[in-house]
Amino acid sequence: MKRIENIAHRGASAVCPENTMVAFERSLELGATGIETDVQLSSDGRLVLIHDETLSRTAGAEGWVKDKSFEELRNLDAGAWFHADFAGERIPSLDELFDLVRGKDILLNLELKNGIISYKGMEEKIIQAIRDWDMEQQVILSSFNHASLVRCKRLAPEIRTALLYMEKLYRPYDYAARLEASALHPYKQAVTREEVAAALAQGIATHPFTINDLAKMQELIDMGVKGIITDVPDVLAALTAVHSH
Repeated sequence: MKRIENIAHRGASAVCPENTMVAFERSLELGATGIETDVQLSSDGRLVLIHDETLSRTAGAEGWVKDKSFEELRNLDAGAWFHADFAGERIPSLDELFDLVRGKDILLNLELKNGIISYKGMEEKIIQAIRDWDMEQQVILSSFNHASLVRCKRLAPEIRTALLYMEKLYRPYDYAARLEASALHPYKQAVTREEVAAALAQGIATHPFTINDLAKMQELIDMGVKGIITDVPDVLAALTAVHSH
């Protein structure tokens, strides 16, 4: 039985400030087999890892990610909001995360945050970075912006894509196959056993988000999902350890 991918949502975000290097490092210590993070662009075109399009919630500053230079973003504190112990944590660059996981048996799920802000040239930039680091086999690109994922697929057929969605879709597996996606990343309420099976029959994996409840994890594993996106990789790691014996 192939492992269930244990994908840490924004890193170990239950115990560390999300989308920081400390959160990514901690998630690996807690048993994650994958890391999910959010990619945006600084005003000078650098790929940075932060969820919100604005800085107020996790970086204690006013304004938009897109309007700040990489250096300005690096001067912000991305840890103090979570707990004083993490004061001084920085907004990471994509390169730093690549450096952490390259050559390890870790899946990297990069979510392009280009639904609200259409970052021009983002797809080209992210693919160039993946190729520069030889990460083609380790990365899966996801987005709620499915047109962007089609663009990624055209630019780099060898890099896997995954469709993020919140609501129920009609035959999502057929839609995914048409877009040449490798996986569906549905919100946890939008997934059924039949869809998981039908997707798998077309070679398409299902990795629902964001599941922190043990019973729900178990239910999804029983449905046949290939991975789970979670804030608590240690909880999922304990559960999958039971399965593998």
